[in-house]
Amino acid sequence: MSQTPIAKILIIAGAAILFFGVALLFFDRIPLAGKLPGDIVVRRKNFTLYFPLATSILISLILTLVLFVLNIFRK
Repeated sequence: MSQTPIAKILIIAGAAILFFGVALLFFDRIPLAGKLPGDIVVRRKNFTLYFPLATSILISLILTLVLFVLNIFRK
């Protein structure tokens, strides 16, 4: 039994984790990230809730388009 498919999946997963980790380090420097209309911020005395709804939708759309284009070139 070949372990090659499992190895490829682990490498891709590791690269994705590394990419998202680096992106989180520089998240404050990305223009408009987390400051779009539709991002929900609730501030109370000892509590802050931040839910980046619009940012999440935008990231989802971008990733969907990128994966769609990659899928077209893969065929």
